Amino acid sequence: MTTRIGILTAGSDCPGLNAAIRAIGKAAQNDSQTELIAFQDGFLGLIHDQSMQPALSGILTLGGTTLGTSREQPQRVSVKGQMQDLTDAAIATYRRHKLDVLICLGGVETQSTALHLSRNGLNVMTLPKGIDNDLVMTDTTIGYDTALSTATEAIDRLHSTAYSHHRIILVEILGRRCGWLTLGAGIAGGADVIILPEIPYDIERITAAIMERNEENKRFSIIAVSEGGISKDTVEFFERTKNVNHQVRKGAEAEQVDRQLNQIEGRMTGNTIFLANQLEKSTGLQTRITILGHLLRGGAPSATDRVLATDLGTACVRFLRQGHTGVMVGTQGGHIVPVPLDQVAGKYKIIAPDHPYIQSARQVGTNFGDEG
Repeated sequence: MTTRIGILTAGSDCPGLNAAIRAIGKAAQNDSQTELIAFQDGFLGLIHDQSMQPALSGILTLGGTTLGTSREQPQRVSVKGQMQDLTDAAIATYRRHKLDVLICLGGVETQSTALHLSRNGLNVMTLPKGIDNDLVMTDTTIGYDTALSTATEAIDRLHSTAYSHHRIILVEILGRRCGWLTLGAGIAGGADVIILPEIPYDIERITAAIMERNEENKRFSIIAVSEGGISKDTVEFFERTKNVNHQVRKGAEAEQVDRQLNQIEGRMTGNTIFLANQLEKSTGLQTRITILGHLLRGGAPSATDRVLATDLGTACVRFLRQGHTGVMVGTQGGHIVPVPLDQVAGKYKIIAPDHPYIQSARQVGTNFGDEG
């Protein structure tokens, strides 16, 4: 009997997605009894049955995704300004095409959606992607290596203008909840200060580190900042707000407000501009900002990402033939493993304060804006 595989890319784009699509498609083609059906624009394509035959030739080196993508989730779709649950429509498309499995390439939100579909009776598998490298239960994600090289090159280039003009330059790097990309690029690019979501910073400690450099006649500083970097004062503000919440509310109402506060805290942006203004005042040095933003998602995938995507894509088909579904195909200690989706969905790979990368950075004099 013919095995019918559906495939889609969801969430943000990143380098390496096309390499993974190619790997899955070509591995499936090796079995004449397998048919591949792609859906355009993420889960929207599944909901609206926008199917296509994916091109597999000439896409290995292309950035982005030839299938298109979106951030919509079947259980939460905006229709004329109202959120609706269109899970039934997604299931209907799956049944209409007589799919045996749906393979979803995506990040944290995609893993949660895949689990939702799995619990609604669909056979689902996922591949981990994302430049943030924030997925649990996998050592790395498709797209991270390419973005890391791009961010590092940006820091390298900014060094020359920083020391020429004796300025502080802040480089904002994507990563709201996890700072893997900022940490890696900051270490590789020799940043003097690294600001991570996991380590709330103290403006006075950053100022002291910069002034100490000036006293040593190092009249410039490079600061790598995660977009989700947050100050100790802001963290303390949210903690006080939560305490007041529990004083005036009880039970489910208090828990709901806590969740809302956590969402606001986790989505805070614009901190880099605030930090730059503070540093200019506290140090008296000219301060400039470079926000890398979506630049980090673009371009051709690195050799490492191409190999990773190919490895994960072919393994995905192999695991499918072994009867695995309801899993994310990830890497652990150099091995490719199927991980149950309920161990992945809704979780973030937070950097531990004693992680070896942080210890190494501290030993070469990198400041994290804390007491370490």
